Amino acid sequence: MPKGPDGETLWARVTATVRPLRRQGPSTARSDFADALGPAPRAPLRRAGAPIPAPVRPNRPEPVGETLDGGWDRRIRRGVVVPDRTIDLHGHTLSTAQAALDHALARALADDVRTLLVVTGKPPRGGDSRRGLIRASIHDWLAHSGHAGRIAAVRTAHPRHGGSGALYLILRRRRE
Repeated sequence: MPKGPDGETLWARVTATVRPLRRQGPSTARSDFADALGPAPRAPLRRAGAPIPAPVRPNRPEPVGETLDGGWDRRIRRGVVVPDRTIDLHGHTLSTAQAALDHALARALADDVRTLLVVTGKPPRGGDSRRGLIRASIHDWLAHSGHAGRIAAVRTAHPRHGGSGALYLILRRRRE
């Protein structure tokens, strides 16, 4: 603030435009948006003894690959897991990589393969956003795949099989 009569005049003009904040408790504070919506609808009353309805879940795909036991994870960390099949997605575009992965997954499931190694390539080190798109998209592809229910787990491969540049797809056994 400038000193002198000009500064004091300026400060007086600023303070004349300021209004004090009104304190409201949480129960009385409502936004203009909430006022425009009107009162919230009430939930219907439930009769005594009536079953409690199940909560409504959004229609999202279930996360793929979260059902392994500790033994599998230990074997993967030690590098004991040997993939039954391998698919290399190097040199593919996004659409051809997705089609190749879906085809390889369908063949592996038909042949009752347990472990599929998917080589995607290492993630980019620099800021090159054009690289690593297959790796970034693969989890979404698997979650929306028609085979998502048959995938038991998705894990990063052991360094001898490609490390961060590859994934193990652990497939569920076919039920007889």
